[in-house]
Amino acid sequence: MNEELFIIVLLVLSVLLFRWGGKTLPGERWQIFATVPADSHGDGRWAGINFTWYGLLTANAYVVAVAMVLILLGAVGVPISGILVMVAALLVFCVPASRLVAWLVEKKAHTFTVGGAVFVGMLIAPWVVVATNRSAGAFLGYHVPVMAALAAISIAYAFGEGLGRLACISFGCCYGKPLSACHPLLQRVFRRYSVIFTGKTKKIAYAGGMEGVKVLPVQALTYIIYVGTGLFATMLFLKTHFTGAFVAATTVTQGWRILSELLRNDYRGTGKISAYQVMGGIAIVYAWGVALVFKGTPAPVMDFTAGIGSLWNPLVIITLQLLWFTIFLYTGRSMVTGATISFHVHQDRI
Repeated sequence: MNEELFIIVLLVLSVLLFRWGGKTLPGERWQIFATVPADSHGDGRWAGINFTWYGLLTANAYVVAVAMVLILLGAVGVPISGILVMVAALLVFCVPASRLVAWLVEKKAHTFTVGGAVFVGMLIAPWVVVATNRSAGAFLGYHVPVMAALAAISIAYAFGEGLGRLACISFGCCYGKPLSACHPLLQRVFRRYSVIFTGKTKKIAYAGGMEGVKVLPVQALTYIIYVGTGLFATMLFLKTHFTGAFVAATTVTQGWRILSELLRNDYRGTGKISAYQVMGGIAIVYAWGVALVFKGTPAPVMDFTAGIGSLWNPLVIITLQLLWFTIFLYTGRSMVTGATISFHVHQDRI
């Protein structure tokens, strides 16, 4: 598979997934993926644990993001061991940060924030790469090109958060303002493209009281902008424009992070400027500073075939499966919804 075909395949799959998700996921049916009986009430009824489409789609997004890192860094000669060490180090910090930052900003213990996790990842990523080179890299005899690694990570983030917005649609979180409360220009632009959520257990219903209300499609816009940015930055990466790919991906995604906060209607903390907008602004400035610090690093040779081949490794396949399962359990077990299940026998089928 050559570079152009790879981009086309990503584009087609992204469009198909977006068309499906945008139409179906706002519906009530697409919040709870499965319910598992946990505690018996003794009368044939059980208390159930809900596992959500949010968790499933988030796990998918994480796996796609890590797969992109493997492909892109594999294409510039970074061994699988080096990639996995960096990815593991980032996830160790970023996954818990998704809940910790939400607690600090929104004062909620049972919710997640991708924005907070990304901010933490953005701050530590350059130094994780440097630390990898000085530790595992020095011991095993390999070197991770810093700008290529940062570009790959920023591209992976763009795809990961873009795809992750489908999870937000399914749970009804990260929702936009009601169309009726928007400027007349926005009303005209989005009259045909607004979104309506159904289901009493979706966050937009129990936290925002807007079930059945036309709202701005903020999640869908984020999907389009982030995935589109990921595709553009991937093209730059494959042409060895690593600094450009890193700066473009970070500036666009974090710039939209700042702007999109103005379109959202869920609680984002007190004050006119949210903590997430501040994080986005800091991330942009920080990224440009990092690009200046590491701009003189030599560009590695590109071998796209080797990058694709890095996925066909038993260790990689097992690691991605374990990652998916872990993220699904961590983000998919609903802490804000419950279920009561009853079982019975079909007497006419005995």
